[in-house]
Amino acid sequence: MSFRRGVVRQSKFRHVFAQAWKTEHCIDDVRVSRVTWDSPLCAVNPKFIAVIIEAGGGGAFLVVPLSKSGRIDQSSPTVCGHAAPVLDIQWSPHDDNIIASASEDCTVKLWQIPDGGLTSPLTEAIVTLEGHSKRVGILAWHPTAFNILLTAGCDNIICVWNVGTGELVYQLTDAHPDLIYNVSWNKDGSAVCTVCKDKALRVIDPRRGTVLKVREKVHDGTRPMRAVFLSDGKILTTGFSRMSERQMALWDTKDLSEPMAVQEMDTSNGVLLPFYDPDTNMVYLCGKGDCTIRYFEVTDESPYVHFLSLYSSKEPQRGAGFLSKRGVDVNKCEIARFYKLHERKVEPISMTVPRKSDLFQGDLYPDTASLEPALLADEWIAGQDASPLLVSLSGGYSAPPSKHRDTLRSKPKLVSQDSGTGAASPATGHVAAPCADKDTEEEVTQLRVAMRETDGSIERPKKEDDVLNELLAEMKALRAVVLAQSQRIELLERQLARIADGDV
Repeated sequence: MSFRRGVVRQSKFRHVFAQAWKTEHCIDDVRVSRVTWDSPLCAVNPKFIAVIIEAGGGGAFLVVPLSKSGRIDQSSPTVCGHAAPVLDIQWSPHDDNIIASASEDCTVKLWQIPDGGLTSPLTEAIVTLEGHSKRVGILAWHPTAFNILLTAGCDNIICVWNVGTGELVYQLTDAHPDLIYNVSWNKDGSAVCTVCKDKALRVIDPRRGTVLKVREKVHDGTRPMRAVFLSDGKILTTGFSRMSERQMALWDTKDLSEPMAVQEMDTSNGVLLPFYDPDTNMVYLCGKGDCTIRYFEVTDESPYVHFLSLYSSKEPQRGAGFLSKRGVDVNKCEIARFYKLHERKVEPISMTVPRKSDLFQGDLYPDTASLEPALLADEWIAGQDASPLLVSLSGGYSAPPSKHRDTLRSKPKLVSQDSGTGAASPATGHVAAPCADKDTEEEVTQLRVAMRETDGSIERPKKEDDVLNELLAEMKALRAVVLAQSQRIELLERQLARIADGDV
C-alpha cells in the first residue's frame, strides 16, 4: 500500500508574523471607555488615532496624531460635544481630517480635526445629524461615494445621509424587527448586509429600501453577531452556536441556503469583531476580552476560509483599531496594523510578511483604495455605482497636504471649527486631481475652469490661485529633474554598451 504525502497549500501569507511594538511606542494613560456596546471603540487612519474614552457629564473621544507615543496628559484636549456616551467613531474614507461619532444622545456628529491634532477641546461639530429616536451605535461610510454616511440606532432604523448638506436621503424603518447588530457596505456601495437580533442576515438595497435576500438563523446562538461584505460579493459572519461556541461562516449571496464554510473557535463569550482587508483577502478576528487575534485567508479553494495563525498576549483587549492600508510601512513588508486597547493603554501590533529583498513587494501590495471618491453624493443618490479609485503603494504612500486637497474638493457644508470664515461650499465640489500630462499649464487651466464651473461661475479667492501657481511651478521643476535624470541614464547606458563591446 502506498501513501501520498499531503499537499501544503501555497500562500504568500502562510508566514504572516505578528509583533507588538515596544513599550516606548505605545500610548499610555488612555482611559478607554467602559460603555457596554460591542464596537471597536477605536478608529485609525494614516494621520490620526481616535479612542472613545471615559468622560463625566457627556461623551468624549481622544484624537492624537498617529506618530504620538508616551503618556497622554489628563488635561489633553478631546472631542467632547456629545451630551451622552459615544458608542462608535469612524473616519471618513475620503478625508483623513473628518470623523463621525454616534452617541447615546441619539445624534451623529461630524468633526474636522486640524492637521497636527487638537490644541483645545472640540465642542462644536461641523454637522449634526438628527433622525434617530433612540441611541445610535452604528456608523458606516459609503466606500466610494463622497459624503454618504449610513447610521443605525436602537430604534431599529437605518438612515442614509448626505453629510455635505445634512440631508436624510433614505430611511429604512421596516426592514428589521429587532436590534441591528452591524451593517457593512459591499465593494461598490450598491448594497449593504446587516445582522439583527432576530438571527437573520439581510442583503438590502438602501436606495430602493428593499430587502434583496434574507437568511434566517445564520448562527443559532443568542449572543450578538457580525457580518462583513467581502470584495467578491460573499459575506463572512461571526456568531455563536446553540452550545455557545464561537463560529465564523462564509456565505455566497447567490445562494444563502447553506454556508460555504463554517469554523468553530472556542467557548469564550466575547463578540468576535471581523476586520477585513480586501487587498489581501485576509480576515482578522478580534474578540472583546480575548488575548488573541486570529487571522485567516479567504480563497476560491475549498475549504474557502484558511486559518493562518494567531497573535497571543497576556493582556485582554477592550477593543481594537485597524489601520487603513494607506498607512502601513511598505518598507518593512507590513501588511496590517492593529491598535489594541488595554484598560489604560493603546498598543500597536504589526502584521508583517518576512522577505529578504529590500525592493517593493508588489505581490503583497496590490493597488489599494485611495482618498479620492469615485462618485459624488448626488451621483450615487441618482443611481450610479462605481468601484473604489485605486492608488499604488510603491515607494510608500503619502497623502496630499490638506490645503491642496481643500482646493480640489469641498468640505461638508457647515462652518468648520478652525476656519473662522463663513460656510464652506456644498458636497458637490469634488474635482479630481490633474493627471501628469505633457502640458502642465493646460492641465492647471482646465482645473481652474472646472473649479469655477463647480462653484457656479464664482471666481475663487486669490489665495487659492497662488496655491495653483505653486503647484504649477513644482510640477515644472519635477519634470525638469525627471528629464535631466533620463538624459543621464541614456549617457550611462551608452558608456556601458561601449565597455561591453570592448571600446573602452
